[in-house]
Amino acid sequence: MKGLEEFFGLKFNNKQLLRTALTHSSYANEHKTESNERLEFVGDAVLDVIMARYLYEKDNHYNEGDLTKRRARYVCEAALVEFAKACDLGKYVLLGHGEEKSGGRERHALLADAFEAFVGAVFLDKGLEEVYKVADKVVFPFIEEEEKSSFIDFKSHLQELVQSDKRQLDYRIVSEEGPSHNKVFTIRVYMDEILMGEGSGRTKKEAEQHAAEVALKKLAKKSMKF
Repeated sequence: MKGLEEFFGLKFNNKQLLRTALTHSSYANEHKTESNERLEFVGDAVLDVIMARYLYEKDNHYNEGDLTKRRARYVCEAALVEFAKACDLGKYVLLGHGEEKSGGRERHALLADAFEAFVGAVFLDKGLEEVYKVADKVVFPFIEEEEKSSFIDFKSHLQELVQSDKRQLDYRIVSEEGPSHNKVFTIRVYMDEILMGEGSGRTKKEAEQHAAEVALKKLAKKSMKF
């Protein structure tokens, strides 16, 4: 368990809380102790909060529905398993003999539950800001990598769509807000002086991509011919 603390740069005040977070019900039943199930409840709620804050601050282009879908995507069992594997959480979990023999350390449901319980324990012991040590280490990097791998070049798609009819696209900066180290750019894309979409982002390229995405959705919705 010390290795887990070192991995995240944490030092629990209440070591028993950490032990409980890693105690599967099979071990708890055999040793007449508390399992991590109650801490799962806490961790689930905490993950919802930090994910909501992360997604809200990361991108102001998505509406409430988009944010809800993305949050659900990154707090589902499949994602939680990836977070658990990233810190090798399975090797720290306390299992009963039967669960150990049946390969419990590799079971996805067990790993997902243990990660939630661990997050819950960090929150109760250290507070919400310390949970970000966990998120910064294994949660947010996973999201960044996944979004890069599934990146869609909306600008290129839009360009291909209009070039066959010899139309011209023009991306124009509408505003730049915020300090130099944390600017938010708003850009509009025009097709032959017709406003097609507007998007915002931390960089000009990101804002352009969002504007192009809005334009493509508008074209698809209206089935515009040109």
